[in-house]
Amino acid sequence: MTWQLSRRKQIVIAVLVVLTAVGGLFAYNRFFREEPPPYFASDEEHFLYGSVGTEAEQGVPFWIWVVLPRIFPEHLPRPGGLASIGIVGRDGHEMPIGFSKVTVGFPRVGINCAVCHTATFRARAQDVPTIYPAAASHQTGEQEYLRFLIACASDARFTADVILAEIAKNTRLSFIDRMLYRFAIIPGTRRGILRLREANSWMASRPDWGRGRIDPFNPVKFGILKQPVDETIGNSDMMPLWNLKKRDGTAYHWDGLSTSLREVVQSSALGDGATQKWVERDYARWNETDPARMSSLRRVMNYIGDLQAPKYPLPIDSALAATGEATYKAQCASCHDPGGAQTGQVIPVDEIKTDRHRLDMWTTGSVAAYNKYGEGYSWKFSGFRKTAGYTAVPLDGIWLTAPYLHNGSVPTLADLLELPEARPKKFWRGYDVFDAEHVGFVSTGPEAERAGTLLDVALPGNGNAGHTYGTGLTPGEKRALVEYLKTR
Repeated sequence: MTWQLSRRKQIVIAVLVVLTAVGGLFAYNRFFREEPPPYFASDEEHFLYGSVGTEAEQGVPFWIWVVLPRIFPEHLPRPGGLASIGIVGRDGHEMPIGFSKVTVGFPRVGINCAVCHTATFRARAQDVPTIYPAAASHQTGEQEYLRFLIACASDARFTADVILAEIAKNTRLSFIDRMLYRFAIIPGTRRGILRLREANSWMASRPDWGRGRIDPFNPVKFGILKQPVDETIGNSDMMPLWNLKKRDGTAYHWDGLSTSLREVVQSSALGDGATQKWVERDYARWNETDPARMSSLRRVMNYIGDLQAPKYPLPIDSALAATGEATYKAQCASCHDPGGAQTGQVIPVDEIKTDRHRLDMWTTGSVAAYNKYGEGYSWKFSGFRKTAGYTAVPLDGIWLTAPYLHNGSVPTLADLLELPEARPKKFWRGYDVFDAEHVGFVSTGPEAERAGTLLDVALPGNGNAGHTYGTGLTPGEKRALVEYLKTR
């Protein structure tokens, strides 16, 4: 009898072990097994659509992501889905630019570098937009996208019944997948997004980012670096990412907080939601030469390291530009020309006198924390630093980088050559029709208002003072200089 009980107990234990193993394998396959990301032969397409490791931890389930704009259009600024917040796409691609799709148990959508670094341009309102990869995304509302997700998850209609019914209009999920979505994926997604609401609650006490701007480091400070939540404001303009290899060892980011292009690329992926372990796996392939096997972030770094700024696409008055070149060499070249004495260097804020909020946001504690963040990993950082000013950036493609100054507080080059008190106090950011006379994007009028977000220079972090170089030129000299800058 004892032998029979012992035998039954062994069978029960064996069955439980098998069921546990099967259940664990099922859970792994359905929730955690990561398939290789899609491969893009073109470096440009890899930049636009490739994965930088954000899907596993920060990704939104693909089918939920697809239907949210249809279920919750009132949480977007106007009709048009995600295009209404400046997210753009190209024909022939499933995903919009700046979004990657990778299966981690189930298909998930993450963001990549291009969501902040791809611009659209129209010479006239009736034109089809031209897309410029690696340019500053002046038209995109990154904070609006985050707030859209949070508003959806906060809505009482974010339920399995509503979402599954909408998904059914696109695809037929298997019975098992419907059960997983109903009882695990949809509730889990809602909880995850609501955690984002809590983690980013500090944003409510600061001015909105608006189109084409982001606070790139406060989320990192308060999130992965676990620094105390302070009152600093880091709102800043997107930066173009072309021809960066030649700047390696100088100053990257608006305040020059790093001098290493590799660390800038890897830390950007971490800031977007990649994990330390994903970066470690990616870094193990850093020196591969076959693009199909190469590190994803190395491909990004190579692309933005060599990519040249686009040429100005409209007619240029060559005689006027030639006159402006002499003014440029006298007034601008020492800070902005390749080989200039201060090009790529940090200019003290007390000298340049631009809004200092972005500079003060990055603290010595954050520097120490980021330089320690990779301890134990082969990619460990060492190049983060605290500076006392803003970077004198090269002017490659300056015509496409409006609005100007580090916080995007001056709409056009012509406005930048005026004294601060004469610069616009309020204007609309995000409209992609170009102002060829003043060099920038149209920022006033009903269409600019409809497409964009308002920037008010009176708000903290939005100041348009400083950088008064060239303001003493004559009107003719200013026109000639602006014409010359179109050639950069």
